Amino acid sequence: MRWTDIQQIAAQLAAKHPDRKPLTVEFPEVRDLVVGLDGFGDDPARYNVRILESIQLAWSDRKGRPPLSS
Repeated sequence: MRWTDIQQIAAQLAAKHPDRKPLTVEFPEVRDLVVGLDGFGDDPARYNVRILESIQLAWSDRKGRPPLSS
């Protein structure tokens, strides 16, 4: 999984952290949570604020949805 796999990352974050409110998680923590996901294989330093914001918004949108199928 790479930084650009926004929907897959969001689905995993929603499944792994169901009680978190994504829009209250600050970007440095979003980065750390993504890097800690199983299957994340991109360069941990190869992100930007726009990617983190996209992940955060997609994660918020995924709350309450079933996980993506593989």
